[in-house]
Amino acid sequence: MRCPKCGSRDDKVIDSRQSRDSSSIRRRRECLKCKYRFTTYEEIERSDLRVVKRDRTHEPFDRRKLAASIAKAFEKRSASLLTLEEMVDEIVHELETSGREVPSTAIGAKVLEKLRKIDEVAYLRYASVHQRFEDVDQFVDAIHTLGRRIKPNALQRELFPPETAQTQSRAAGAGSRDIPNENHGRI
Repeated sequence: MRCPKCGSRDDKVIDSRQSRDSSSIRRRRECLKCKYRFTTYEEIERSDLRVVKRDRTHEPFDRRKLAASIAKAFEKRSASLLTLEEMVDEIVHELETSGREVPSTAIGAKVLEKLRKIDEVAYLRYASVHQRFEDVDQFVDAIHTLGRRIKPNALQRELFPPETAQTQSRAAGAGSRDIPNENHGRI
């Protein structure tokens, strides 16, 4: 291993430990030339996983792309990075055991399944992109699939309030000039 500080190839391993999920080994190293300490990770090299896109093209699976799309759904939410990493690890593991080629729709379905259990807002954000929502009705349908009803916010005014009897009578009387006036005709 080449030292990131001085470039020397001579180093020694100080400490080795398994990662939390036992999928890699963390090694703490020290350069014998400059005494700089650095960390390396050793993991099993996996076969190339290919993603079949909606337009039938193929591209190599990119873990960073998956992580970025999930992080975007969690933007400004209270999920920890550890939660995101665990989720990505689970999805990648499931994909790698399923075969060499996987449709992008299957990846999206796995992400939605995990998001639904963790954060409903992140689920809706991801679903709106993955399922290509075109209008508000699709959002409403997605909310209903979560088992929630849309509750109007008390602080929000209604865009089109229903007409009441009082507003209807005002509208009918506004065109009439026969409204009696107590002071009419008096000096």
